[in-house]
Amino acid sequence: MVESLHSYIRFAIQTITIQRFHVGKPFVIRMPSFLLAAIVATSVQSADNISVLGNKPRWDVLERYQQTITHDEFLHLIDDVYCTHGFAADLIDVNDDHARILMSRQAQKFFTLRFATDDAARKPVPRLWRPAKCLPATMLEKPLSGLKVALDPGHLGGNWAKMEERWFQVGDTKPVQEGDLTLQVARLLAPRLRQLGAKVSYVRNSDEPTTAKRPDDFRELSKKILIKNGVPQPRAEVLDSSDPAKEQTIRWQSEILFYRYSEIRRRAVRVNFKLHPDLVLCLHLNAEGWGDPKNPTLTDTDHLHLLVNGSYLAEEMEFDDERFEMIRRLLSRAFDEELPLADSVALAMARETGLPPYQYPTTNSTTKVGTSGYVYAQQRCLRSDPGR
Repeated sequence: MVESLHSYIRFAIQTITIQRFHVGKPFVIRMPSFLLAAIVATSVQSADNISVLGNKPRWDVLERYQQTITHDEFLHLIDDVYCTHGFAADLIDVNDDHARILMSRQAQKFFTLRFATDDAARKPVPRLWRPAKCLPATMLEKPLSGLKVALDPGHLGGNWAKMEERWFQVGDTKPVQEGDLTLQVARLLAPRLRQLGAKVSYVRNSDEPTTAKRPDDFRELSKKILIKNGVPQPRAEVLDSSDPAKEQTIRWQSEILFYRYSEIRRRAVRVNFKLHPDLVLCLHLNAEGWGDPKNPTLTDTDHLHLLVNGSYLAEEMEFDDERFEMIRRLLSRAFDEELPLADSVALAMARETGLPPYQYPTTNSTTKVGTSGYVYAQQRCLRSDPGR
């Protein structure tokens, strides 16, 4: 069932690629890369070490995963998938029959996860989604029948695109905006998936944010973050797009909190508590660097890659909520479903577009996984970097 599902997804992606992008003529959109904030947003809460806009973790939820994983499987996922960059020694202590996971360094509280003695003794894994083997039997004419797919067009379009810097314009021509393009792709993809039997929903289906918050809602928090990170008297506004100190302004930070933190977290809530899909496809069209924005130089460098969750940085593991979510994802065995599917989709898209795999310039934030050469593990939710 797993292999057949991957084949059906591969067929669906091929169909879209052929009709939309024309084989042999890759359709490439170029937009400005993310600009990294020079200030690392850190928690301003003291009792719990929680990431920005994060929620206090419910460690008791992990009780459901007792004896659902063996020692060797847990260690493999920690070392080879989720914590490939290491972590502080006191965060996770793996013993023969259990793992001791730090819940709070300040309170010195730990969660004890008991391992199954062997594969035969493993208890069923509780999940919010269905693995491929649990999906209903498919029909030849409707190979995706019963599969619930959520399409998440990356970023925001409309009036928000320029704020995100996913926006490019030459002269007086109509701007090219990633959020609008990904939404167009999602709307082209949805009916084709439905023709194959899938039940398709949208995480975003307009150029408006899914979060009800706006940048001005985060001005006070932005000021606290900047002060905590060594800017004692942060300036309120950005002077212009070339302002060298714009990352240290309240305006810049409040916008980051709006579109990178609040918006992404709201989409996660929609996926996990309303849509309950079997598969989420996050769509992005990214850009190479183009030099001087006032005199951009476009490039013919084209490439493709897919991301699955993993490769958490050591500093991300320090946050109690991020560490909790990583452990919960690990125990749900999401990676076992994500990787073979991502490999299949990557190879199909590579075959139809002829695009080579993207090579990250460093391995500081990613880990290559799978066999296709196109798939990387990365904790993408709240991290950004130029190569994506």
